[in-house]
Amino acid sequence: MKKILVIGSTGQIGSELTMKLRSVYQPGNVVAGYIPGAEPKGELAESGPKEVVDITNAQQIADVVRRYDIDAIYNLAALLSAVAERKPLLAWHIGIDGLINVLEVARENECSVFTPSSIGSFGPNAPKDGTPQDTIQQPRTIYGVTKVTGELLSNYYFMRYGVDTRSVRFPGLISYVTPPGGGTTDYAVDIYYSAVRGEKFRCPIKGGTFMDMMYMPDALRAAIEIMEANPDKLHHRNSFNIASMSFDPEIIYRSIKRYVPDFEMIYDIDELRQGIAESWPNSLDDTCARIEWGWKPEYNLDTMTRHMLEKLRIKFAQEDKQA
Repeated sequence: MKKILVIGSTGQIGSELTMKLRSVYQPGNVVAGYIPGAEPKGELAESGPKEVVDITNAQQIADVVRRYDIDAIYNLAALLSAVAERKPLLAWHIGIDGLINVLEVARENECSVFTPSSIGSFGPNAPKDGTPQDTIQQPRTIYGVTKVTGELLSNYYFMRYGVDTRSVRFPGLISYVTPPGGGTTDYAVDIYYSAVRGEKFRCPIKGGTFMDMMYMPDALRAAIEIMEANPDKLHHRNSFNIASMSFDPEIIYRSIKRYVPDFEMIYDIDELRQGIAESWPNSLDDTCARIEWGWKPEYNLDTMTRHMLEKLRIKFAQEDKQA
C-alpha cells in the first residue's frame, strides 16, 4: 500500500485530491501537507495525518518523507494563473524552487512525484484547436513559464536520476467543493454559484473564448490513474494532455439556463484574464493519454451541469442551516 504526501493539501485541487487518495489508499497512509495559515479543517483535518510542509523548505519536506516512510509525493503547491501574474517572483519561488526541493528529496528517498502542468504551458504560438501532445510551448505568462520549466525539470530528474516523475496538463477545473481562487478559468465555477444563488452573473471572459475544461471528479481520477499506470507503457511522462470538454461562456450559460430558466448573464471583461485566456488552447488532443494509460473522461458539459447545480443547492442549504 502506497504512503503518500500531498503538498498543498488545502488548495483548490489538494483539498479534494487528499480525500480521494485517502479513500483509495486508506486514511492513515496519506499525509496532508499544509503551510501555516492554511491549516486543514473539518474532515480533511480529522480523517488522517497532517503536517506543516512548506515546499520552499527542503529539510521540512525530507523530515516528513522519512518520518512517514513516504514513497509518493503529490506536489500541488502553486499560484493560480491570474494571481501569479501579479506576483511573478513568488510564482517562480513556489513553482520552480519548490519543485527542485521536491525532486531532490524524491531522488534521495526513492519517491515517485506527481506535479501537475496546465493548458497554460503552451502559449499563443501553439495550434489552438486539438493542440497536440508534442508541440511548441512558448507561454507568455509566468504561470505558463513555470509549468513548462516544471515539465522539463521533471523529465530531467527522470532521465538523469531515474526519479519516477509523472504529470498531466490540467484544463480548467470545475468543482462545487472548493470556491474559486484566482484562476483564469474560474469563471466556469463562479457562473454555477451565481445561478444557484439567483444572482446575475458578470462574466469576465468574452463570448467566443473557448477553453478546455474538466469536472473535478475526472481530474482527481486522472491524477491517481497516471501514478498507477504501467511505467513500461509510458512513452511520455511530463506531461500528458488530458481533455474532457471545451466551451465558451455562451455555451456554459445556455447549459445552465436549461435547468435555471431565469438565470441571467452579462459581460464585464477582466482584461488580465481575457489576455491569458486568449493565449491558451481552445482544445487539447489527448490521444497519447488514452493510448498509453487508458485515460477517458466520464463527464460532459450536461452531466457536469446537472451534478454541479444539485450539489451546490445542497451545499448552500446546509450553510443556511448553520448560519
